[in-house]
Amino acid sequence: MDMENEILTGSVIGDEGVLALEELARACGAEAQWIIELVAVGVLAPQGRETSDWRFRSADLTCARRVARLQRDFGATIEAAAVMIDLLDEIEQLRARLKQAGLDVD
Repeated sequence: MDMENEILTGSVIGDEGVLALEELARACGAEAQWIIELVAVGVLAPQGRETSDWRFRSADLTCARRVARLQRDFGATIEAAAVMIDLLDEIEQLRARLKQAGLDVD
């Protein structure tokens, strides 16, 4: 296939929960069970009570992909990746506060 003429299609997702469990798993190249484990350890917090009703946001997709990358690159368990994600989020929040205070660290 000629990569220069390849057509990509996709959907824009926002902050509202639009991805079902299977859709999120497919977007991550993972099994649904892996997504269920991410919910169990608190990495993802879907809207809906039952797994069949779960809906995920674009932020969940980004987070799940980060976990997948941590697992792939560092061999991290889901639990270790969850801690890493929390720490990375905390760093981002602290940097935003520093920037807001006029103390740019970069």
